[in-house]
Amino acid sequence: MTNDVERARGSRISAVRAFNRFYTHQIGLLQDGLHRSEFSLAEARVLYELAQGAAPTATAIANNLDLDPGYLSRIVAKLSKLDLVIREASDVDRRQFQLTLTAKGRSKFARLDRGSDDQVAAMLADLGTAEQERLIGAMRAIEGLLTAPADKPSLLLRPHRAGDMGWVVARHGVLYAQDYRWDTSFEALVAEIVAQFIRQFDYARERCWIAEIDGEPVGSVFLVKQTDDVAKLRLLLVEPKARGFGVGRRLVEECVRFARDAGYQSITLWTQSILAPARRIYQGAGFVCVGAEPHTSFGHNLVGETWTLTFGS
Repeated sequence: MTNDVERARGSRISAVRAFNRFYTHQIGLLQDGLHRSEFSLAEARVLYELAQGAAPTATAIANNLDLDPGYLSRIVAKLSKLDLVIREASDVDRRQFQLTLTAKGRSKFARLDRGSDDQVAAMLADLGTAEQERLIGAMRAIEGLLTAPADKPSLLLRPHRAGDMGWVVARHGVLYAQDYRWDTSFEALVAEIVAQFIRQFDYARERCWIAEIDGEPVGSVFLVKQTDDVAKLRLLLVEPKARGFGVGRRLVEECVRFARDAGYQSITLWTQSILAPARRIYQGAGFVCVGAEPHTSFGHNLVGETWTLTFGS
């Protein structure tokens, strides 16, 4: 198992580095001048910051761009020598220097900006509308995953609706293949579960909840009738980008609340010993592991666990 984890980690690292090399070449970052101009990437970024702000200080630009102050000082000196930037002592703090673009500097930046637009337009030109939307969506996903959230996002739990079951099946298949290398027999099992849920759905005693953040599905859980007295919790899922915000805990709490209100005496669930995050959620909600049995499923030797939560009288 350790070797499998290390191989998966190495494969992900290689994939990210390969993408970095591809995209760096795609947008020409290794060329001497950005967009065939006389400016390096760092110099172009400084011009961009100056074009957006109202006389920012050198310190502010260094912080925004995460540049070494000495390196920034050399860039500013070059841009000043080219009559693109004016460097003046700040009226508020004489130890600080405010930077502004000259008319020549604004003209140079405008040409750089147009060059950037033209480059992106050329990159998109061979793609259809649907492909362009896929590309932009992938870029947004990368940005979202690699950006540390400033605040806890607003979470919505809602009942299922048309299209949700396909999402549940697809995301289970993808995420469990990525995280645990389970084969497609697991996706087939999920498809069977959701198909049975739709065919036999009992609104009074069963539910599916979809968790949403900013209108995007990020999690799911099902509560179904096993017997008149026992409910079964199934298919708890939380997207990687939504983990750490209590989404799984909220979904399980909603199952427990509904089961109590619907008159069940207990809830049962089946999970695997390797699914540590899910097991912590179940334990936190009051579930107890009452049995474990080795089995071979989804292309792996696993230990299945039965957990139960019994309601007091």
